[in-house]
Amino acid sequence: MRQIVVTGGGTGIGKAIAAAFAAQGDQVVITGRRKDVLDQAVAELGGDVRAAAFDAADPAQVEAALAELPERVDVLVNNAGGNRDRTSAPAPEAGLAGLAARWRANLDANLFTALLVTEALRDRLNPGARVINFSSIAAHRGGTGSYGAAKAAIENWNLTLAQEVGPEGITANVIAPGYISDTEFFGPNGIPAERLARNVAQSLNKRAGHPDDVVATTLFLASPAAGHLTGQVFHLDGGSIAGR
Repeated sequence: MRQIVVTGGGTGIGKAIAAAFAAQGDQVVITGRRKDVLDQAVAELGGDVRAAAFDAADPAQVEAALAELPERVDVLVNNAGGNRDRTSAPAPEAGLAGLAARWRANLDANLFTALLVTEALRDRLNPGARVINFSSIAAHRGGTGSYGAAKAAIENWNLTLAQEVGPEGITANVIAPGYISDTEFFGPNGIPAERLARNVAQSLNKRAGHPDDVVATTLFLASPAAGHLTGQVFHLDGGSIAGR
């Protein structure tokens, strides 16, 4: 029975990924900042799923949470993240201080959550383990500011990680989705209809992505069949990246 850790596993894509692993009979720990959301997810998911509530961008909280995480890990899915420009109040500081605060917020939410959790669990990764990180199509397009920069940093860091863990048969790969429906990314009102139409038009298969697409890719990268794939970025966007 494999031991799985999914950060940001209380909602959306992370929750769907956790459900898929649990359905396979794996033992799953989901993490996130909101204990009430995690507890609700555990109740809904069933299977062998439990929760560990902590802020993955806070080194002290990550270290304190280690007692709640598996002693050995077979799959680590660093799903926690999001565009803080969309979900957080603007930094109150003006000028360069405000700019730095806004950029640090996205680096914390995306890069540092993955970096800190991975480093904290580094010695617990079993030989042949899988680390799956999340970037975005935003990393490959202009006009995405601190969010795109944070996701691009994940892709670069993943290469170093893959080099470090490769001798142990551990793989480290990145999934870079385009637009994925049915998530909290665009807030409670969802994506504007005009932007949705534009995203669909940019894809080669003329549809939006779905959480099931992300789940299927994650399960493949976590499987024995993907043992010779590492240090890679998988663009899960219906070919939209080709039209940039």
